[in-house]
Amino acid sequence: MSETFDIVLLLALPASGKSEVRRFLANIEPERLRKEFHIGANLQLDDFPYVHMMRRADDELAKLGKARMFFKAGDRPFIDAKDWGTLIHLLNEDYRDLMKKNVVKAASAADLLMKRIDKAGEKAKVAPRLAKLDADTWKKVSAALEKEARAMLDEKHAAYPASFDGKTIVIEAARGGPDKSSFPLQDPLGYQYSLRELDPEILKKAVILYVWVTPEESRRKNTARTDPNDPGSILHHGVPMEVMLNDYGCDDMDWLEKNSEVPGTITIRQAGKAFHLPIGRFDNRVDKTSFLRVEKKDWNPKMVADVTAGIKGATDKLYSLLTAARK
Repeated sequence: MSETFDIVLLLALPASGKSEVRRFLANIEPERLRKEFHIGANLQLDDFPYVHMMRRADDELAKLGKARMFFKAGDRPFIDAKDWGTLIHLLNEDYRDLMKKNVVKAASAADLLMKRIDKAGEKAKVAPRLAKLDADTWKKVSAALEKEARAMLDEKHAAYPASFDGKTIVIEAARGGPDKSSFPLQDPLGYQYSLRELDPEILKKAVILYVWVTPEESRRKNTARTDPNDPGSILHHGVPMEVMLNDYGCDDMDWLEKNSEVPGTITIRQAGKAFHLPIGRFDNRVDKTSFLRVEKKDWNPKMVADVTAGIKGATDKLYSLLTAARK
C-alpha cells in the first residue's frame, strides 16, 4: 500500500478552515508532508470557482435586462437545488481531465465553460439554460467572462503533473441544508447526495478529511473573512447570509457517520454498490486556523503546533482505517 492517500475529500461548511488547511499543507516540506500526514504533493480541485462563475454569468445577464439563470438573486440561493449536482459533475470532468492530462484548445474559454456548465447540469437532471440564450446575449456574456474563464482554464492545464507517483488529489467542497433541518437531508441537499454523484473512480480511492465547526461558527467566520472587493478569492470570498442559513444552516456529516455500515466511515450507495469512505475529523470548533491567512513568517509557533497536532490526528486515523480496510 502507498504511504500517501490517492484522493482526499476536504469537506466542511463554508469558512470552516478548508482553504487555510490547504494553505498550511502547501507550506510543509514534501518529505515531512508524506511521512507525517500521508499526503503527497497536492493536485487540487475545487467547485467554488464554478459557483463564482455561475454568479458572474447571472450578473451579466441582469445587466442586459435578462432573467438570472442560476441564482434567485445575487445574494440568494440556487433557483434549482439540483445545481449542487451540476457542481459535482464539473468536478468529475476536472478529475477525468486531470487523470488523462486532457488539454482543451478553445478559441474562447468562456464559451467552453458555458457549454460545460450546461452539460454538467444535464447530468444533474437540469435542462440546458445557457444554450437557450440568443446569439447576441451569449456573445456579450461570454465576452464579459472570458478573462476569468481563460485564467481558470490555463491554471487547470498548468496543474497537470509529469507523473502521478506520490501525488494526492485534494477535492474541496461544502454542502449542507437549511437551519434546523431533520435528518437525513433530502436530495439534492447535503453530502449524501453530492458524494453519491461523484465519479466511482473517485469513491474507490477517496478518504474524507472533515473540518469540524458548528454552523454558528461557520457563519461568524464567513462574515469575518469576507472581502467584497475580492469575490472570486478562495481565501476571502463571502457567502451571502441567506445562503448560509438555507444551504449551510446544518450539514449531514455527523448523521452520515453515525449511520454508516462500517465504523469510522461514510457509507455511500451508487448504482447498487456501497462505498465506505474513511473519515477523519479536524476539530476546528474553537478556531485554530484563521491565523494562517497572514504571511507564513508571521505564523505563531504555538498555533502552528496546535494545527499540526489536529490535522495529524485526523490523517493518522484515516491512514489506519485505510490500511485495515485493504488487508
